Amino acid sequence: MTGSSRVLIVGGAGQVGIELQRSFSGFGEIVAVDRESLDIAIPEEIRTLVRRVRPQVILNAAAYTAVDRAESEPELTMAINGEAPRVLAEEARSSDALLVHYSTDYVFDGSKPAPWTEEDAPHPLSVYGASKLAGEEAIRQVGGRYLIFRTSWVYGPHGNNFLLTMLRLGRERNLLRVVDDQHGAPTTSIEIADATRGIVEGALAGRFGEPEAWAGLYHMTCSGATTWCGFAQAIFARTGHLLDGRVPEIKAIASSEYPTAAKRPLNSVLSNAKLQARFGVALAPWEAGLDAVVDRLPEAHATKRADLLRE
Repeated sequence: MTGSSRVLIVGGAGQVGIELQRSFSGFGEIVAVDRESLDIAIPEEIRTLVRRVRPQVILNAAAYTAVDRAESEPELTMAINGEAPRVLAEEARSSDALLVHYSTDYVFDGSKPAPWTEEDAPHPLSVYGASKLAGEEAIRQVGGRYLIFRTSWVYGPHGNNFLLTMLRLGRERNLLRVVDDQHGAPTTSIEIADATRGIVEGALAGRFGEPEAWAGLYHMTCSGATTWCGFAQAIFARTGHLLDGRVPEIKAIASSEYPTAAKRPLNSVLSNAKLQARFGVALAPWEAGLDAVVDRLPEAHATKRADLLRE
């Protein structure tokens, strides 16, 4: 089917959406939409778009991701993260399209000391986590050909994320206080996009059997784990050349010293065993993923500057 498929990327301007456009280049015709061309909180806009594009593959990289602001905007958060996936799933099933949707480690409460599996009972601590869980459940209820990938601590060379925030703050401050009691696997948009393409290609080619054998929920993160503080230290260990040698001091703090509107899980580490067993896919260790993103940063920022100059 590769080369003749039409792929609809929802949330195409986000950090995962941008990498999906890169990774799926050459796969077929790509139609990427962002918030300027689609209000994903309005079901009829979604239905109209899908019926007009008639895609064989829908990649939903759109989400309400302002975790703290979501606490004061629960209706909008649920419309985007909970209801929109249901509409996409219904449209995908009615046209026999393959739907890929991305969810989050925030569906868990972080209380388990070991990595979380797909069989563990979710218990979100925040409006954001509850809305993403609602989106998962809606897709499962609709059924059809779908893949839900739960991921964690997503970042990349584009968009708004922890890495780019650290680099900005590193230029402005001599001391950064970073939480050191939340554990997770930093996962790059590059790894997510490339793994998604490989799995989608295999599914459409029948390499994994009938949809009943592979449709479902999978965890998809880079391997290994660290804390936000450990992640920050690893970032600055690799980016001194981007900061003209200016590296801030990193002070480890507890979550209680950095209060936020939304509570975060203390353990966000996800087990990827099911993903590897079903599809033979394993994402890179988080440290290698970080190396790849840092290598891409000068190119990404140069492209962004060129785009701004053309505007």
